[in-house]
Amino acid sequence: MRNSMKKFGLILIGVVAGVMLSLNLSAVAQKETASAPLPVEELRTFADIFGRIKSDYVDPQTDKTLITSAINGMVTGLDPHSAYYDADAYKELQIGTEGEFGGLGIEVTMEDGLVKVISPIEDTPAYKAGVKSGDLILKLDDTLVKGMTLNDAVKRMRGKPDTPIVLTVIRKGENKPLTFKLMRAVIKVKSVKYKTIEPGYAYIRIAQFQEHTGESLAAAINDLFKQPVKGLVLDLRNDPGGLLYGAVAVSAAFLPQNTLVVYTKGRTPDSEMKLETIPEDYLKPTDKSDYIKTLPAEIKNVPMIILVNNGTASASEIVSGALQDQKRALVMGTQTFGKGSVQTIFPLGNGTAVKLTTARYYTPSGRSIQAKGITPDITVEDTTVTNQEASLNLHESDLEHHLANEKQGAAPQPKVTIKVEPERTPAEVGSKDDYMLGQALNVLKGMAILQKK
Repeated sequence: MRNSMKKFGLILIGVVAGVMLSLNLSAVAQKETASAPLPVEELRTFADIFGRIKSDYVDPQTDKTLITSAINGMVTGLDPHSAYYDADAYKELQIGTEGEFGGLGIEVTMEDGLVKVISPIEDTPAYKAGVKSGDLILKLDDTLVKGMTLNDAVKRMRGKPDTPIVLTVIRKGENKPLTFKLMRAVIKVKSVKYKTIEPGYAYIRIAQFQEHTGESLAAAINDLFKQPVKGLVLDLRNDPGGLLYGAVAVSAAFLPQNTLVVYTKGRTPDSEMKLETIPEDYLKPTDKSDYIKTLPAEIKNVPMIILVNNGTASASEIVSGALQDQKRALVMGTQTFGKGSVQTIFPLGNGTAVKLTTARYYTPSGRSIQAKGITPDITVEDTTVTNQEASLNLHESDLEHHLANEKQGAAPQPKVTIKVEPERTPAEVGSKDDYMLGQALNVLKGMAILQKK
């Protein structure tokens, strides 16, 4: 199975949206397509419509425009995460994954012809300006979004750093559209942040799973454990995901070697993988040493709580599900997003490419997270968002054409629910006013007392 992973290269397990403005890329999977009879009647209908547009449409249309539009419609009708990239869009995608680029820092998808914000990325122009999850982008500068493809909209939002753009958005609960004047910036999200909350208790936040998240996490742990640590909080709230091997590396930091983290199932042998906490499943070819081996032994058993919310998606759901299934950590917060699918980029040889959903992923116990998410052991409302944002509570299952969960049934109920006052002012993530973090600290202290007894 690991040989098939090498064929895939770097697989983008997930940024939650169809396209991210701050993107880490998957690589290529090449395989033969299964032969099947062509649907003659449907193709004849397509040809008839194509010909009618060419002859009778009010404005002349090129063959390339019509065929590209047809491909876009076919692919985007599959699910929110599959997409077709023409030559220009594919080049833009490659530029965005190879280095720095100017952008806004939001993950987006399409809904009813408008661009829908899944989540603003922490410490980016969109996040700082107040763009919120669930916002519908109506206009980019003076151009209406209606009629654009998602790739066209993303291309317009990207641009040279320090150039301005105006977003006009529709927000639930607001009587009129809101206007945000943003300045594009180089999107360089700091993947790992950490601190000591109080003596003996450590806090690590992962904002996104990037190329060097594993190494950054190892450095943070080694620094924090220079002093005795009695409890650890791993904050994955609003982490939209990223690279698959990054999720395996993070899991490997806290789990024993040779422990199952995640497996995938699709229609072809190449789409089936079983990933464990072993170096060949998390190290990159460029890694000179195994940074997991440098970690203190205490990291494998220190009491631990993972914080999640509806912005916790994909790779961060893999980590949460793995540590929950392996009884390594308690999960606290609200139901996660439910992005349980793998996307693969297939270059098509003419400068274009298609991104297709090729597999579903499963936690060690066999749970499919797709359109369900991870249910926390302890439910606590997230006071770092407004009441309005909490009420929107966007999930994968809310997206049009979302991939179904083949394992039907309701999500399990949380074991404990902690209530919070309904009226509140949003707190800064990781601050002393962060209610969920405070509750995690209380639980860890209780666990420390029980351990002593």
